[in-house]
Amino acid sequence: PNIASVEPYSITNLANELFLFDRGGRKAFPSWSLDNFGPIYLPKAGVTVEMNEKNFYLYQHCITKYEEAGNLTLENGVVKLNGKVIDSYTFKLGYYFMMGDNRHNSEDSRMWGFVPETHIVGKALFIWFSWEKFETGFFNKIRWSRMFNGID
Repeated sequence: PNIASVEPYSITNLANELFLFDRGGRKAFPSWSLDNFGPIYLPKAGVTVEMNEKNFYLYQHCITKYEEAGNLTLENGVVKLNGKVIDSYTFKLGYYFMMGDNRHNSEDSRMWGFVPETHIVGKALFIWFSWEKFETGFFNKIRWSRMFNGID
């Protein structure tokens, strides 16, 4: 009942497409990749961040889609919100970084950006299954000691 809608988001090249690059930020973050993502700051509600070119690419999606602040643009290195130049932005919501459990085969916040607190509908409680791919034999691959352990 708390979910208003579910919309698919597709990444064409999972190995190379960070959400920042999908929106034009490759030049601002030339050394970033799936394995080298950061450092980043995840905004909390009420926190003000400087709006420069890097922060534009980090927070544009949050500000326009989730904060519903309007049209955020970058023109010649100047950040504008609804056509007015801004040098900072104060967030209304807190955000989370969601990391998949299979780093190189997971679509997570590296692909689709930060998740607002209002979009979190559950919490992981325990480890369902844990697998060691380098072991031989089916039963040797299972990490029995990790299965069903609680998550803090």
